[in-house]
Amino acid sequence: MAQTPETGHAASGRWTKFDVVWMLNLFGTAVGAGILFLPINAGMSGIWPLVVITLLVGPMTYFAHRGLARFVLSSSRADSDITAVVEEHFGLSAGKLITLLYFFAIYPILLIYAVGITNTVESFIVNQLQMAAPPRLLLSGVLVAALMAVILVGENFMLKFNEWLVYPLCGILFCLSLYLIPHWNTSSLGQMPDAGSFLGTLWLTLPVLVFAFNHSPAISSFALAQRRQYGDMAEQKASQTLRGTACILVLFVMAFVFSCVLSLSPAQLVEAKAQNIPVLSYL
Repeated sequence: MAQTPETGHAASGRWTKFDVVWMLNLFGTAVGAGILFLPINAGMSGIWPLVVITLLVGPMTYFAHRGLARFVLSSSRADSDITAVVEEHFGLSAGKLITLLYFFAIYPILLIYAVGITNTVESFIVNQLQMAAPPRLLLSGVLVAALMAVILVGENFMLKFNEWLVYPLCGILFCLSLYLIPHWNTSSLGQMPDAGSFLGTLWLTLPVLVFAFNHSPAISSFALAQRRQYGDMAEQKASQTLRGTACILVLFVMAFVFSCVLSLSPAQLVEAKAQNIPVLSYL
């Protein structure tokens, strides 16, 4: 087996702590506010479109992110991130354009989460701590700066920080899925939409589905870490980790989505959609 110069250990198909930590880190990058709206959008037409979505989401998630990781790893330089790889393959001008498009693909996600975390912390301060809300501009600035500080400290700390968050997150999703089981009803099982509604539900749910499972912002750092750790085996090990990430995403997220949909009738999901609130708020 090939020896990686960075670690001095034999790279193989077996799982290591490094692989597990990155798998959980990618899981934590993907899971966010999107899953709280996914049951509403996916379940309004009954359970059967959701079954098709479940069959689609695993391959979609895995192959899309594997392709991006392979693209980053295709560079002739070991330290090239996605920006440098784009310029290497497409030239400086085209590279700048593609990098700009990549920025605009991720920047709206950052805005969504910046607003979401500010709303959540403000609600916690007012309702749980019974304190007056600080100025919103100051609060959002402090929260975004704190999240940026985690990244600036370094990769090892960022991975450890995300690891602390992901384990409780997995537990919360799993416990909520089990907690809702006594409230399941069969009303959505008997609803079979016509072909137009079925395809319309799939089409309108895809953006929410992509948002709920997207961990592309972390793929560039992930690919570089794989190359440092495994050298020539980086692509194989990256694919292995991404398969694991896709599996646990489907397992935990779709179990939560199915449990929420089975706990509410299609009419209630339509009502939640009209109110533009996440599924937990409606429950």
